[in-house]
Amino acid sequence: MSDWISVILLIVAGFALLVIEILFVPGTTVVGVLGLAATVFGLYLGFQYFGSETGWWLTGGASVFFVLTLYYSFKSKTWDKFSLKHTMESKVNEGHTDDIKVGDEGKAISTLKPIGKAKFFNREYEVKTTGNYVDSGTPLRIIKIEINNIIVEPIK
Repeated sequence: MSDWISVILLIVAGFALLVIEILFVPGTTVVGVLGLAATVFGLYLGFQYFGSETGWWLTGGASVFFVLTLYYSFKSKTWDKFSLKHTMESKVNEGHTDDIKVGDEGKAISTLKPIGKAKFFNREYEVKTTGNYVDSGTPLRIIKIEINNIIVEPIK
């Protein structure tokens, strides 16, 4: 009896990991590899413990169960509440760069590594340095504005 329990638990755990891989963690990751390994090992033990005929019945039943599980998972829309429905179509600083110009001075309100936040005229902007690390609180000067990118340098 314990042989059946171990084989079925391995197959079910493997399927659960494979479904998690397909629905939540797309791509080939450790979860999918572990799920496949558990399923294959469970089927292997089925062949070892119960012989060839029972092993093939287990393999067929497991395959049908897996297909039905995936079908039900997608058809029932159970996973819709976990999926992302909205896309961001706005851009950083979109429409806000009209209030500033090259040469304006402000202050870093976060560390710039090289991207961070700065305040110019009591308004926060996402800014970018030329590649240097800048500490929070450092005075900054705008040296270039490209579409929605604000390039700054520290004032020495």
